[in-house]
Amino acid sequence: MSDLFVKICGLRTGQDVDTAVEAGADAIGFVFASGARTVDGATARRLAERVPAHVLTVGVFRGQSVEEVRRLTEESGIRAVQLHGDEGIEYYEALRAEGRTLIRATSAAEEPVRYGELGEDLLLLDAPDPGSGKPWNWSSPEFAAPAGHWLLAGGLHPGNVRRATEATGAWGVDVSSGVEGERGVKSPQLIKDFLAAARRPL
Repeated sequence: MSDLFVKICGLRTGQDVDTAVEAGADAIGFVFASGARTVDGATARRLAERVPAHVLTVGVFRGQSVEEVRRLTEESGIRAVQLHGDEGIEYYEALRAEGRTLIRATSAAEEPVRYGELGEDLLLLDAPDPGSGKPWNWSSPEFAAPAGHWLLAGGLHPGNVRRATEATGAWGVDVSSGVEGERGVKSPQLIKDFLAAARRPL
C-alpha cells in the first residue's frame, strides 16, 4: 500500500510543514475551526507558501458560514476545503471552484455513508469526537467501507496506521493528534514515524 494517500493535519509552524513535506505527505491541513490547532488566514498563507505544488493544502472548517469559509480560503490561498460539520449540499455547490478539492468529513457512526453524496471529491470518516485522538471501532465486522476515495481518521498513530488501513481498505489516512507530543503541538519525529509506518511495504 505504498500509494496510500496521507494527510497530516493541524499544522501551525514552518518546521511542521517542512517535516511533513520532506517525509512524503500528500496533503497538509490547516485548521480554521475553533480549537487547539486553529490558525488564521495570514498564518495559513505563510505556511502554505512553503508547500510544493504536488502536495495538497487543505483548510478545515466546522460550523462556519459559507462566506467565512470562502473568505479564509481566498485569504490563505489553500487549494482544498474540508467541511467537518453538518454542512448541506448548498455549501459544496457554493464553494466549488475550478481546481478546488472539496472534502466531506463525517462521523463513521453516521451510517450509511456514501462517497459523493454531496458532490465531494474526497470523503473522510472520523471518530464521533474529531480531533480528540480517540479511535472508533474501524475493525468491527459491522463496518462497511464506502466505495471510492475515502480517508480514515480518528485515533491513528504510527503504531496502528498499517493495521487500520489493512482492516478497512482505506484509500488514505488523516492524522493530527496522533503525531503530537502534547495537544496542539506536533512532534517532527512522530510525523516522520507515521509516514514511514503508513508507507511500509507489506
